[in-house]
Amino acid sequence: MKKSINRRDFLKMIGGGAVASSALLTACKGKNESAASGSSQEPQVGKMAYRVNEATKDRVSLLGYGMMRLPVTGGGTARENPDSPIDQDMVNRQVDYAMEHGVNYFDTSPAYCQGLSERSTGIALSRHPRNSYYIATKLSNFAPETWPAKASKEMFENSLKELQTDYVDYLLLHAIGMGQDGMKDFYGRYMDNGILDWLVEQKEKGRIRNLGFSYHGDVKVFDLALKWHDEGRYHWDFVQIELNYLDWNYADEINERNTDARYLYAELEKRGIPAVIMEPLLGGRLANVPDYVVAKMKEREPEKSVASWAFRFAGTPSGVLTVLSGMSYMEHLKDNLCTYAPFKPLTKEEDEFLMEVATDIYNLKTIPCNECNYCMPCPYGINIPAIFSHYNKCINEGNMPNHGSGHPDYRRARRAYLVGYDRSVPRLRQADHCIGCQQCVEHCPQRIAIPEELQRIDTFTEQLKQNL
Repeated sequence: MKKSINRRDFLKMIGGGAVASSALLTACKGKNESAASGSSQEPQVGKMAYRVNEATKDRVSLLGYGMMRLPVTGGGTARENPDSPIDQDMVNRQVDYAMEHGVNYFDTSPAYCQGLSERSTGIALSRHPRNSYYIATKLSNFAPETWPAKASKEMFENSLKELQTDYVDYLLLHAIGMGQDGMKDFYGRYMDNGILDWLVEQKEKGRIRNLGFSYHGDVKVFDLALKWHDEGRYHWDFVQIELNYLDWNYADEINERNTDARYLYAELEKRGIPAVIMEPLLGGRLANVPDYVVAKMKEREPEKSVASWAFRFAGTPSGVLTVLSGMSYMEHLKDNLCTYAPFKPLTKEEDEFLMEVATDIYNLKTIPCNECNYCMPCPYGINIPAIFSHYNKCINEGNMPNHGSGHPDYRRARRAYLVGYDRSVPRLRQADHCIGCQQCVEHCPQRIAIPEELQRIDTFTEQLKQNL
């Protein structure tokens, strides 16, 4: 990939944007985020928690590094500022610090950072002995033009080249179940072209040590893949799933096309398949919970971050091999290291507390957007994640003017919503410019009916403008 390629052209080539494989703290907005998401503690060296992959005896750090939202020069991340070059020196420093504190699992993809994540990851890791870390990458053949066997094979070979390695420790079929027709896409990407069989051959040759998949979307695809595992047709060494305390029971209620993490994890656990966890924070939503929830968490653990609760939940099940976090900033890395080095599993009482928190958050009826940006770029310039983020923020902070114009707090909430909307999203990028083209829908890993939600928000906003 040439560094000069623009984001729109890249997303066309990769198939409209990659799907989340990382559990990302970096959906938080940056260094000036609320202190509720951070910790003032310094991580300890030599205290990292590890889980053993029984099949390979890999001793994997419970905290995995997601190389999806890497820092760029001038500040921010590759997701926020796609035209800025990756700050390789910062990536090197953060990888070095992570490894010094025991992190040894690094997750990337050909689709991350406009195709440059693997290259950056390879540069950072190749400075260390190859046996001191595990590389996970993906066959991210989302676009139909990458489905032919030749193109998919070339993608895998290029991954090895960019990562500066002769083998991949953990190779994933990227986001099976995605698309408007998850089953059809799954067969087109991996079965009809013989690529899955070819990947099995590469594993037999030692070029792939562990073969698995990440899952989003149609649960029938997930169930089929595990049925093949039971029948001995294909053996999955690991599976990557979305797991957090909100999605544990409410994923399919928030969006009927999603699947509860409780079901996904249970299906893996009964087969003894190690689970790699993505989205422990739902793209940062669980690091930015309502203020009253923050207060309750701080009352229990004054020195711990809000995010640490979600990471402890994700790391507690014994069948979890590693929990991914895309740590763009050093403070995120340090905070997560404090959670996992050393690691304190949740008690039964703490688990019950988080289930109560999940119910409270679910009842707020926010839009389940984790700001992954896979719906972007919108061909009509709409900033979809920013619109949803503002809407959710107003709900979480009690600034939603939905209690009637006669309510004593209505005028304040109305002004906060409208002023905040204009400040967060430029006028030409707001919801009223959506024409319902549906191009965004197939790329959303949360399977949100995006045009319908934008229409609802636009209608609500226009009513507020008229109701002085």
